[in-house]
Parts: sequence; C-alpha cells; structure tokens
Amino acid sequence: VSAALSEQFPADPLMGEEGSSELRAPAWADLLAKVTSHVHLVRREQPGSDKILDWIERGQQDIDPNRRYWVLDPVDGTKGFLRKEQYAIALALVERGQILLGVLACPNLPAALGGAASAAPACGQLYAAIRGGGAERLDLGSGDAIVARAPMHVAPTTDPALARWCERVESSDKNHDVTSQVVEKVGIVSAPDRLDSQAKYAVVARGEAALYLRHSLNKEYREKVWDHAAGVVVTEEAGGRVTDVYGKPLDFSQGRTLAANHGIVATNGHLHERVLAAVRDVLARLEAGR
Repeated sequence: VSAALSEQFPADPLMGEEGSSELRAPAWADLLAKVTSHVHLVRREQPGSDKILDWIERGQQDIDPNRRYWVLDPVDGTKGFLRKEQYAIALALVERGQILLGVLACPNLPAALGGAASAAPACGQLYAAIRGGGAERLDLGSGDAIVARAPMHVAPTTDPALARWCERVESSDKNHDVTSQVVEKVGIVSAPDRLDSQAKYAVVARGEAALYLRHSLNKEYREKVWDHAAGVVVTEEAGGRVTDVYGKPLDFSQGRTLAANHGIVATNGHLHERVLAAVRDVLARLEAGR
C-alpha cells in the first residue's frame, strides 16, 4: 500500500503505526526475507529488501496537519488476525483535520454476524466512503472480483430495546463494566457482538449494530489516528454519528493521536444523545465513588 501511494501521490506523506527499525536489525534477517518474498508476489519489479524497508518506513514520516496525508493500518486488530478472527486493513485520506475518504478491508467478516459461514463472500468485504458522497459495501470473490456492490446505511432503529451493539474483544473487566452500565442505562437489552479491529465500525455502518462504545478508565490514554480514521468516515457517510464520550467531534489535526478527545461513541445517530447522556451519568457516578 505504501509503495502504491508513493507512486501515485509522491507529495503526500503517510502516517502509520509500523516502522522498519526492527526489520533492519541482523537478528531479523529471516523475517525480512519472508517479507520480501511476500512483496514479490504483488510487485512485478521484484524490489530489493532495502526498497521495501524504505516503503515501510514511510509510515513514520513527520506529518504537517495543514497538509493532506494518508493514514494506514495494515493489520488493525492484530490479536484478531492471530486468532484468525476479525481484523481490517484501514486506509484514510486526511486534510486539515478532515477525513476525505476511507476504506476498510475486512477479509474475515461474515455477511451477517451469527450467520452461516457460507454466507460470507469468498474474500470478505470492502467498506468505502468519500466525504459527502455516501458509503458503500463491496463483496469480494476470488481474484479480487467484486461480486456485489451496494450503498450502505446505518440501522434506522430508534427503540433501544431493538438495538444491537458491539464492543472490542480485549479490554479490562472495568472498561467492559463501564460499557455494560452505559448500555443498560440506554435501554439496550441485547448481548454484545465482540469483534476486534475497525470491523466494528463496518458493522455499525452496514446497519447491523446501532452502537459501538470505546472507553478507557485511564485518563492519560488517547486513541491513535490510524485506529479510527477510516472507520469514522465510513460510519458517518452511512448516516451514523461519531464523537468522543463527551460528545466532542473527533479532532484529527492533533498529530498521531486524538489528543483532544477521550474515547469513542459511534452510533446510528438516532441513539447518540441518549448514549452520551448515559455515559455522562455513569462516569459521574464513578467519579463520585472514588
């Protein structure tokens, strides 16, 4: 992905989580050889390892928030990837803090949560959005063939009792407890669908879940830009709403983290204010109990 961006948009910097420092160490020579062989599967010119390392290192470029730049998370949801469950390849374009477009590739996401495995497209789905242009879902078959393509919209649910919700698989017991308290106060009665990665945004955007809440009791923790940029624009362009837990818009002009925000609330829009009110109440009670 980095190589393609450098060729098509040479003036655009790239923000990514990964760098190349470990792969440059002699102790990792075997792994570098494997990385090189995988790149050769998709690059006809068979680039050398040094060129590949330079492509990887592009993700560590300095970012000017007043210019446009790309954000890449090549394996979002590493633990899900290792478990052969949910992960995403997430790419977004940002300019002056505004997300212009986003794409989520979800290779393992079934067509419907809880549905039969045969319901999943052969190679998962792409979820794509352009700011102001709506969002769409593309089901992929073998050989990168698009077998289905359709506009995408969030759930029209206004009754919390009918709403589904999702949350991350890995979290502290305390963080999960905060989320469950919020959900109970909102009036949602269903059990959560737990998924790794920005696949949760895709599930909200395609209308299957009406809420994704991400919160940390660690007040110093800030979300990383690459963990959210693509999913945010896909959800918003599908008709949803995404803010932090205090209702503030997410500010993508603060560098590599969402330094001006705390936590994430992504909803179908209809339940958003109700969720924010519940978050305020739960957090206030937690503060009062300390």
